[in-house]
Amino acid sequence: MTHSEGLPERHGYQFDYSSPARILFGCGRSAEAATVCYALGQRILIVTGSRQRQSAAIASALAELGATTATFSLSKEPTIEDVEEGLAMAKAIQASVVLSIGGGAAIDLGKAIAAMIPQPEPLITYLEVIGAGRPLDHPSAPFIAIPTTAGTGAEATKNAVITSVTHRTKVSLRHTSMFPTIAIIDPELSLTLPPDVTAACGMDALTQLMEAYVTLKAQPMTDALCASAIPIAARALPTAYHNGGDIAAREAMAYAALSSGIALANAGLGAVHGFAAPIGGLCHAPHGAVCAALLAPVWAMNLRLVASSENAEILQRFVLVAQWLTNDPHAQAKDGVRWLQELSRELQIPKLRSLGVKAEDLPQISANAAKASSMKGNPVALSEAQRIEILEEAL
Repeated sequence: MTHSEGLPERHGYQFDYSSPARILFGCGRSAEAATVCYALGQRILIVTGSRQRQSAAIASALAELGATTATFSLSKEPTIEDVEEGLAMAKAIQASVVLSIGGGAAIDLGKAIAAMIPQPEPLITYLEVIGAGRPLDHPSAPFIAIPTTAGTGAEATKNAVITSVTHRTKVSLRHTSMFPTIAIIDPELSLTLPPDVTAACGMDALTQLMEAYVTLKAQPMTDALCASAIPIAARALPTAYHNGGDIAAREAMAYAALSSGIALANAGLGAVHGFAAPIGGLCHAPHGAVCAALLAPVWAMNLRLVASSENAEILQRFVLVAQWLTNDPHAQAKDGVRWLQELSRELQIPKLRSLGVKAEDLPQISANAAKASSMKGNPVALSEAQRIEILEEAL
């Protein structure tokens, strides 16, 4: 069976489809960053994570071109206060462009700063859940995203995930103008990632592809991306984990992560990400690690409920995902669950307990997850008891 054979049919589609304005993909493409950035503006804020060698090289190249730059570094997932501090730095140099190089956290931070540069109101006005959730008053400033991991797909999304320490949760700043102006995906930048980060990021990408394929907002364009990238990620992730220097595996995971970002931006996600936001806000646990711990338990519960609902179209999607994961055209949906469980063991995915989640936290996590935007796209509604069962399994 090819990846497109047997795709479930749907009728009466209506959908929007958006992605970064320009994507540069391939080994060595990060060398083009300074040139394409300078063409967008000459006053640039560079946002980076804990590893700053690549950002220093870009800053040096921009200086040679005559640009004015400042660098804002952050080694954790961004908070509201971090966005406000970065925004102040951007305004201090009158930045007209923001460039982020790093993991999903650095890209989300840069994306949020770029979005806020032209806005007349404070950040809280535009944040979902804890704020007014008002659309941006003006389009985002130009933004360039250069991922150094292969996981969140933030280089291809229209939202930035921000932690509110006060509310102990993660929320999104979201607008169609927040798609990166240019996304530069250079697989060579991920060659030095350690195995545990490779595993967590890769499982996040795989989760996003799987959830976008079975979400209630699935559509033909994202279906094609997911059908292509799920089997690619399933083969490449174990290889990248065991041999980080395998450039073919790194390239495959970079493609899978990019595809997952485009897919989630257009089709949405599901319960894994519905749980991940409140857990990340509560425990400050890395997003990819949380998703990795939740994927198999959520997929198993969703399959159980889909099978009992007799929804043949959605069930067929679970069957196809199982066949892509296992590389077996005769696999059944339940085989996909077993494959995920085995992969979690192979990649030594930590349980939620080791990430700081306590049993007494589960009711609050469940209640917050029920209100999360991603939960609304889950293929089946989850009761309170079912949400708790998932969390207990992942704990």
